[in-house]
Amino acid sequence: MSYVVVARYRTKEGEENTVLSLLDAMAAASRQEPGNLAYRVHQGTEDPRAVVLYEEYASEADFTAHCATEHFREIVLGRVVPLLESRDVLRCAPRAEVTA
Repeated sequence: MSYVVVARYRTKEGEENTVLSLLDAMAAASRQEPGNLAYRVHQGTEDPRAVVLYEEYASEADFTAHCATEHFREIVLGRVVPLLESRDVLRCAPRAEVTA
């Protein structure tokens, strides 16, 4: 079972290109982490200041390890967060499949 994180960001006015560039670097580094299954950056089509990250890990422990990496601390916490109006992070575990 994988562990999914969906982060929703809203950039400050005029900061969307800077944030997206930083997140592209973050995605490349994160995809190299053990336990990372996917890391995708999305930009809103109706609101270019809206950014959604889809992250998938083999386990919750792998996500916890991701949050402790130097690139997470430097890029996300140090450089991206100060350029945001808002930041919401939703952590998800898959539901067991139901058979009829």
